[in-house]
Parts: sequence; structure tokens; C-alpha cells
Amino acid sequence: MLALTGCLALSACSGGSAGPPTTTSSAGPSATPSAAGSTGASSGPSSAASSAAPSAPSSAGPVAGAPVVVLDPGHNGGNAAHRAETGRPVPDGRGGTKPCNTTGTATDAGYSEHAFNFDVAQRTERVLEAAGVRVVLTRPNDVGVGPCVDVRGTAGQRADAAAVVAIHADGAAPSGSGFHVALASPPLNPAQAGQSRALGTALHDALRGAGFHDSTYLGERGISLRPDLAGLNFATRPAALVECANMRNPAEAAVVSSADGRQRYAAALAAGILAYLRHP
Repeated sequence: MLALTGCLALSACSGGSAGPPTTTSSAGPSATPSAAGSTGASSGPSSAASSAAPSAPSSAGPVAGAPVVVLDPGHNGGNAAHRAETGRPVPDGRGGTKPCNTTGTATDAGYSEHAFNFDVAQRTERVLEAAGVRVVLTRPNDVGVGPCVDVRGTAGQRADAAAVVAIHADGAAPSGSGFHVALASPPLNPAQAGQSRALGTALHDALRGAGFHDSTYLGERGISLRPDLAGLNFATRPAALVECANMRNPAEAAVVSSADGRQRYAAALAAGILAYLRHP
């Protein structure tokens, strides 16, 4: 994985893990991890990431030109212990402010969204690197704080990325299920108007192709147009945020809590990114 000076980042999804989460929220941090990489320590179920071998689509060869992709695993494992820092207001990209970051949500059994996000990002990273893509993660492990949403939002331009994908899971009413892809709307620059839509469509189609279904509670046909996500608002490179599942839905909680389930999400995200890179 490619390392950058400083820490990169994007974010959204559900609220803090203590108590019932809201359906969406912005996240991001200001503290800067020592290096961006996938070798940092992770805790809980996310440590199982190394057990699964990467698997790119067999029909796809290496991507030409070694493009850079930023993967932004939402939230961070240290956020809950630093609420004053993560709660401070930062610019939201549309003239307002948002909290720097949040803790994210969790399954009813206690498997945290931040661990899910980081594990899926690492798995996705391995598939992409096997296809010749250079990958930058916005945080090096799952024990740090932040970065803030405004910092996450500029990750793509700092990395000179061809695409930026934020990885999240939602915390909605238990009856809701499915994934949705969030895009900045109304667009603030050409990348948000065209290429981000193409990236979002590629991710959506890949998740559908992997057997996941469109959200039953948010968005339209699996796409959610959002003005309130700072990580997307600040992006000047093609960017999308994927809420992979509703962690409060019992059936989806079982999938996200399993190593096999997380590998399925990673393979689908990688397939969508590769499809976009080959046909932007």
C-alpha cells in the first residue's frame, strides 16, 4: 500500500456505538496517525482479514498505468475515547460545519462498524493490489483517532487518486436491510457531476452482482444523493461512499460479523472499482 505524508480521510454513516444509532452521520478525524498503511494493528474480528486470500475477477488482467485508489475505512477504534476531539466542528464543504468524526455504529452483539470498515478495506486493498492498483488507506490501523471528515474529503487530491471509496456500514431500524451508495449532490465540481456517478454505478452494479440487494430504507435503487457528507463534498476526484449493510438487521449483522461475509463485500467493492478504472 502506498504511504503518504500525513493522514488521509472521508466519512459518514451511523452515530455513536453507545445506544441506538441514527441512520446516517458524518465522520472524520483530526489526529494524524504515524503512517498510512495496512500493516498497523487492528483489534477484534478485523484481525481475521489476513486469513482470506485476495481474489480478483479471473477474466480481468492488470490495470494499466498503476492508478492510485484511496480507500477510506470510516471512523476509527480510538474515537470513542476522544469524543471532545472528534466532536469539534469542522467545515462540511458547503459553508456549514459537521463533527470531526463519530464512533460509528455496531451490531447488537457488539461488533463495531469501525472494525468492519477497516477489515473490509484491507481485504479490498489486497484484491486491488493484485490487479496492479496502488492503494492508499486513510488510516493505518483500527486503534487511532480520526482523521476528520474534511481531511478525509481531500484525500483523493492529495494522493492524486483515480478514485476514492469510503467504506461504511449503517445503523438503521432493524427492519431495514441492503446497501446503498452515497454520492455528493448537488455536485460542486465536474468530478462530482460525472465521474463520481460512474464510480457509484460501478460499485452498485458489482454489489448487486455479488448477491447483495439495494437498501430497503434509504436512497433510490441503491443510490443515495447527499448534500451533507463532508467527505464527499470536499472531493475533487471521483468519490463515492458505500454503506455496505445495516448492522442492526439480524441477518445482515451475521454477514458483516463473519470473515466470509467481509470477504464477499471486499471482492464486490474491488470488482466495482476495477470496472470503473477500466471504463471510467
